[in-house]
Amino acid sequence: MSQNPKSHQSILILDFGSQFTQLIARRVRENRVYCEVHPFDLPVAEIRRRGPIGVILSGGPQSVYEEGAPTASPELFALGVPVLGICYGMQVMAHELGGGVDPSSQREYGRAEVSIVEPGRLFAGLSTCETVWMSHGDRIRGVPPGFRLTATTGNAPVVGFEDTGRGLYGIQFHPEVSHTVSGGEMLRNFLFGICGARGDWRMASYLDEAVATIRERVGEGKVICALSGGVDSSVVAALLQRAVGERSTAIFVDNGVLRKDEASQVVHSLRDGLGIPILAIDARQRFLSELAGVEDPEKKRKIIGRVFIDVFKDEAKRLQGVGFLAQGTLYPDVIESVSVKGPSAVIKTHHNVGGLPAELGFELVEPLRFLFKDEVRQLGRELGLPEQILTRHPFPGPGLAVRILGEITAERVALLQEADAIFLHELRESGWYEKVSQAFAVLLPVKSVGVMGDYRTYESVIALRSVDTHDFMTADWSPLPYELLGRVANRIVNEVKGVNRVVYDVTSKPPATIEWE
Repeated sequence: MSQNPKSHQSILILDFGSQFTQLIARRVRENRVYCEVHPFDLPVAEIRRRGPIGVILSGGPQSVYEEGAPTASPELFALGVPVLGICYGMQVMAHELGGGVDPSSQREYGRAEVSIVEPGRLFAGLSTCETVWMSHGDRIRGVPPGFRLTATTGNAPVVGFEDTGRGLYGIQFHPEVSHTVSGGEMLRNFLFGICGARGDWRMASYLDEAVATIRERVGEGKVICALSGGVDSSVVAALLQRAVGERSTAIFVDNGVLRKDEASQVVHSLRDGLGIPILAIDARQRFLSELAGVEDPEKKRKIIGRVFIDVFKDEAKRLQGVGFLAQGTLYPDVIESVSVKGPSAVIKTHHNVGGLPAELGFELVEPLRFLFKDEVRQLGRELGLPEQILTRHPFPGPGLAVRILGEITAERVALLQEADAIFLHELRESGWYEKVSQAFAVLLPVKSVGVMGDYRTYESVIALRSVDTHDFMTADWSPLPYELLGRVANRIVNEVKGVNRVVYDVTSKPPATIEWE
């Protein structure tokens, strides 16, 4: 969603392919400064037209001296607008302005101690030694003409430089990740001390602009909303109602792999509670028949994405005149699925992004595409949605299909629904549901031996997963109390027929993903 550059200040982030690019955007917005992410090759004329108060060059996986490596026009550095190069972005700046970049004899990945040799403007107020997060295999040969060295490490002689006269700054580490202890202060120094940001952007501004953009995009047409009942799609439904009113219809599809009692709860909370028109479709058999015998997780995702679109097409024909499909796609969905802004690596196919068929028959409307989860919740509050909707844990579009490892059957779905409901109930009763970011049960494709009464059993295994995260790009497992885990396991084994063992997942992201498939 594009921002009106005249409405308030903005920062432009040029994406060179880093998996952390969206985190830079997040950190900027946390300081109430609006920003947009664009491809690294955004024309300088377009940058000038947009009139940003500053430009940030992201990191990236390549080497600037390789043939075909992404770079920046030298004109960018003569715009008179402050520019901050981060990691690869710093190397691009050095490469273009005469500093030179070479392969390093010793790569640096992870935590490192940086010596601040001259605070300058970017490191103002910081200590002489800072813990940062490195991720690079090249080193800058020397400080470009006109620049001053500001930071160094034992392995890399140039990890910080600046030319205050031209407003150019570079750092060879990632201030946007939490591992860089004073990264927030560095970014604030750039935003407020160097770029002169006022910090006056609010989510209310995004709401007004999102409504205006939807109205302009849809015109007098009709739009259907893919409603799951989760935070994202609920916010989209409310946003569409605000923007185009009765010309939007929220379609809720029971795909047979929802949580226990999900369908009735969604209809009650949104249609009965908020007055949002909902068309509820029971497509359980249609989905389950398509998923029969399929075990590969990518195939599951693509099947569910395809059948979703087929269902929407069928319903759109009945509604007549529908030309748009709205989805709750978020930034993390995009960056982990396809390279939409820069040459970043694909991690997985997301059912709302990479898994869609080429011919939709609809034009997509994705008003949350450049927001993070907590920003979506802020937008929901601006729209007046109740907290019980906004605080719900994320639920994947493929639903329990990616939490049932192996074949999907109605019996296996019912088993997992019961186990998952027990886990979530105990989390809520103990007050832990609001403390963790996402929690769920997984049905494993293995059986284990057990003893119930005087009999030997050979039944299914349930894995419990709970994670703590700020942005869902990285996550740590939740240190739930042993007493709580024991109570959940005891209830599942005793109340869910077919389960005789419960385990707890204690793996972070990375190396694992949050979902099991």
